[in-house]
Amino acid sequence: MPSANRITSRSHPLWLSLVILLLAALLSACGSDAAPEPTSSASPSNNSASVEEPLTEETTSPETKTISTINGDIEIPSAPQRIVAEEYLGTLIALDVIPVAAPGLSIQNYYYKDALSGIQSSGDYGKPSPELIMTLNPDLIITGNNDTYEILNKIAPTLVVPYGQLKNAREELTFFGEALGKETEAAAWLADYAAVTGEQKSRVDSVIPADATFSILEYSDKSIWVYGDNFGRGGQPIYQVLGRKPPAAIANHIMEAQWEEISAEMLDEYAGDYLIVTANNRTVADFENDPLWAALPAVKNKRLYVWPEERSWYYDPLAVKEQTKELADWLVSLPRE
Repeated sequence: MPSANRITSRSHPLWLSLVILLLAALLSACGSDAAPEPTSSASPSNNSASVEEPLTEETTSPETKTISTINGDIEIPSAPQRIVAEEYLGTLIALDVIPVAAPGLSIQNYYYKDALSGIQSSGDYGKPSPELIMTLNPDLIITGNNDTYEILNKIAPTLVVPYGQLKNAREELTFFGEALGKETEAAAWLADYAAVTGEQKSRVDSVIPADATFSILEYSDKSIWVYGDNFGRGGQPIYQVLGRKPPAAIANHIMEAQWEEISAEMLDEYAGDYLIVTANNRTVADFENDPLWAALPAVKNKRLYVWPEERSWYYDPLAVKEQTKELADWLVSLPRE
């Protein structure tokens, strides 16, 4: 036993040292395990990064969007930069979108040609030049003619909106504002449009009887045409904006057909109390000296307005806005009965 006690007394310091070393090792291991904790304590910044990722994705516009068209759903750029506008040029200008090219006839539009400095021609109206358009490297083509879709769509995504599908300025600006991500610009332009055209309508309503009838005509040496409310020549400002009506006998027909060629003998049937006539080679005096036209009540009563094709032909929102004021100025200037 005494020897055992001696062994114990000699081994105690060693045992204690071993215990201390073991505790130190454990503490070191615990410290090593705890080392990631600072990283864990920095987790708010990690969490912040993980929260910011989806926010960044949500606020970044996608590269393309899907548009439903007469050719099915198509993918177009969300923010196109190089548009060829075969149609709807005036609408794009209203949205502060200047395309890289448009038909030569559209570029010469009386109402906004000055806003198009530097824009290139894409060919004749209705007959685009694929070779020319290809050199412009467009990322979107807009047209109203589906006959050219197949060839144009091989160059760039082509959005076809047939002529007449959008019935007025509000529909055009709303549709293209959404398609091109220009909703804010569309809303601002339409608000101004409503204010301006509303003022013109009030001016006209104050001097022209509510039941007065209006006819929209076009004259050439060989033909006479009658138009509805969505085929240019003043139909939009007169019928849509100012709220005027054609003669009752032809109203339903002409609004559905939108245009019709008539004979000189039919003129009396189609002529309203006020006539807005497109003619490139005749003046008011010329019509007043023509026995056929001079017999019409509107001509007898000095209610005939004649303007050239370059001012009446266009039907885009910018043109309609200016045409409304032009025609309202004429109507309020007429002698009152």
